[in-house]
Amino acid sequence: MNPSEALNMITGETGAGKSIMLGAVGLLLGNRADTKTLLDENKKCIIEGIFNINSYGLEPLFEAEDLDFDYNCIIRREILPSGKSRAFINDTPVRLEVLKVLGKSLVDIHSQHDNLSLGATDYQLSLIDAFADTRSQLSAYTTKYKQYQKTKRALDKLSKEAFELRKEADYNQFQLDELAAMKLVEGEQQELEEQQEILDNAEEIKAKINDALLQLNADQFGAMTVLGQINQSLNQLSRYGQIFADLKERFSSAVIELNDIAATLDDEDSRLEVDFEKLDRIRERLSRVYQLQQKHGVDSVEALIKIEADLADRAFQIGNLDDELARLKSETEAEWQDLVELGAILSQKRISSFDQFAKHITGLLSQLGMENAIIEVLSKTSEPAAKGIDEIEIVFSANKGIRPQPIRQVASGGEFSRLMFAIKYIMADRMALPTLIFDEIDTGISGEVAFKMVSMMQEIAKKHQVICISHLPQVAAKGEKHYFVYKDNSSERTISKIKLLSPSERETEIAKMIAGSNPSATAFESARELLRQ
Repeated sequence: MNPSEALNMITGETGAGKSIMLGAVGLLLGNRADTKTLLDENKKCIIEGIFNINSYGLEPLFEAEDLDFDYNCIIRREILPSGKSRAFINDTPVRLEVLKVLGKSLVDIHSQHDNLSLGATDYQLSLIDAFADTRSQLSAYTTKYKQYQKTKRALDKLSKEAFELRKEADYNQFQLDELAAMKLVEGEQQELEEQQEILDNAEEIKAKINDALLQLNADQFGAMTVLGQINQSLNQLSRYGQIFADLKERFSSAVIELNDIAATLDDEDSRLEVDFEKLDRIRERLSRVYQLQQKHGVDSVEALIKIEADLADRAFQIGNLDDELARLKSETEAEWQDLVELGAILSQKRISSFDQFAKHITGLLSQLGMENAIIEVLSKTSEPAAKGIDEIEIVFSANKGIRPQPIRQVASGGEFSRLMFAIKYIMADRMALPTLIFDEIDTGISGEVAFKMVSMMQEIAKKHQVICISHLPQVAAKGEKHYFVYKDNSSERTISKIKLLSPSERETEIAKMIAGSNPSATAFESARELLRQ
């Protein structure tokens, strides 16, 4: 299917499969996939569409999503038998959210089932913004709103942290003072434990040292006396060969080492004292270290030092918290004031358009057979929110003497369709809607109203591609191209198909829409007349 860039018509009997086509378009725009809609649930389904996006200004979107930009944009959806689906833009896999964002800039589908969207306040506000052309004001407001929200979140986060810090401040300070008083030093625990071990066994150590020194230095049988005798014998042997000379040198080295050991033992004996006061001090400090380690759930002095540093940092934060809170509070208040002012500017731009918006819609509805229709735009000011300070409500009355009420409460299906069509008509030049699809928007109208509606479609189609699904011959006859949806029963399973009608086929289809399956000559003449007009 390669529709015209202007106005296209699609007709067919009820149930022929027009909804299937819309469903396929919906999948290209990011709608959720359902395997129940597949012709064969055991095979992969592929839907592909090509969109000319030459003048839509979508390059920033493609750049932001790291997608290749091409004027002929190819969108593809693949639905797998497992129920999973994949989306591609120019053959690059994308998330469904990205496809939805792009889809909103490519196609706008309106059907009689989508009329409830008109009753949504956000949608109504977007209509007013488009009509009033508030792009610059809304952009300035939105930028400031995001900045305000960011600053407000920072203030709220810091306020929460301050509350928690202050709640624990006294206890944290106590713990900090307790650790700081210890004046802990890295590596001291091992050193203290070694000193305690020595002092605990000082008497036994001195006894062992003295015993060793006695064995080394005794005059008659001491090791050093015996070694002196051996040294004399080796000294005499050294005259009888190099081997004995080498042995004598080695032995002399051993004697020197033993003398050094004896001297060191003597020094240790002199230095080591049985000092119970020092031992008590060491025991007391180690006991306090062990208590702090148990209290904080760690097993080293180094870990305690780190905890002390963290507690000191918290104490510092509390000391500087008030200044930071005051700064953020002042900044938040200033941004709030700026936000209120920008919201007021945006609101004024919107309000100034209300009368003209209502007047345009009312005039169009009159041409569409609703001469007594009334449209009003009501608003009230609220606290600044994501889209401004306005709460918009469009009220509507289709009949004379009936007070306008919110749209969702008063409009019938046919009235709603005409109201939505009128809105789409005036918005076509104000909103980026390259392709508009109208699904049976002409339901409930006929005669001159139908002629007027299709004439307005032709106006829209001068700047936008329009696809209209219609049951009215007056409407169907005005398209540049006319497609026909039908059921093909030639195989074992019925298949819905769509084809472009030739001029003669189109004449026959219009005649059937006028007079039924067996049109008369008069019906054919009427069809030709509609096609000529």
